[in-house]
Amino acid sequence: MMFTESHVPVGPDVTLFVARTASAAGTPLLVVHGGPDWDHTYLRDPLYRLANVVLPDLRGCGRSTRDLPPHRYTWDAVVADLLALLDALGIVRTDVLGFSTGGLIAQRLVLTAPHRFRRLVVASSSVLPVPPGPPRDVVPHGLEGAEANRADAVAAAPVEVWRDEARADYLARVAAVRFSGDWWYPWTAGTLPPVRVPDAAARLADLGLPILLLHGRQDMTFPAFLATEAAALNPAARAVILDDAAHAAHIDQPDAWIAALTEFLD
Repeated sequence: MMFTESHVPVGPDVTLFVARTASAAGTPLLVVHGGPDWDHTYLRDPLYRLANVVLPDLRGCGRSTRDLPPHRYTWDAVVADLLALLDALGIVRTDVLGFSTGGLIAQRLVLTAPHRFRRLVVASSSVLPVPPGPPRDVVPHGLEGAEANRADAVAAAPVEVWRDEARADYLARVAAVRFSGDWWYPWTAGTLPPVRVPDAAARLADLGLPILLLHGRQDMTFPAFLATEAAALNPAARAVILDDAAHAAHIDQPDAWIAALTEFLD
């Protein structure tokens, strides 16, 4: 996989680590990873097949600036970082894909600066609120921060991927992630504000921005029916639901996932 990597300052004391695929004609694609205490690397495959992909680690994540004071971990700060990143890279207008929690951040980003975005992909995430469900397995007692996040990611393998033969790939990607705990601490302390934008479905529909809701049918984190329902509320949105795919649909069904994405972005 061919990526160029760099550190890009986006503020006086915040630098984002960014991986990029080769440049070519056409609109770039900014990718917002989930977690948020993961990094972007688990999304490199199959996105390496596309040109003009920009994959940053968010503040507090991966190889970007970490160990900021807890009050500086807010979703609005992330949005400001990403807009500053586009400015630093000379990108006037882009497509954006948000995965999982990144899908909620991407909605906030688009609603903050709609003129900067051509198309939105909400992948393994949701525009509509997620109804309460059974709790996830609790990580082993005594773990916190990065260790807790890694343990949770490993324990979640049966939920993240649907196909047994894809599980080894998922676990290998988890092993390579540079987990942090910067977001874990304000989240567990109850000081982290909600990432979901109020009335996101109506506000996105008012924008008229083309939206792809790209989902695995067996996703147990963000149920697939939410993608179908959100698409029905917005004439500019469409849902693509992939069979035999769970939350990590890009790992379960990489060819179908990248084909749906490519068709939408063309």
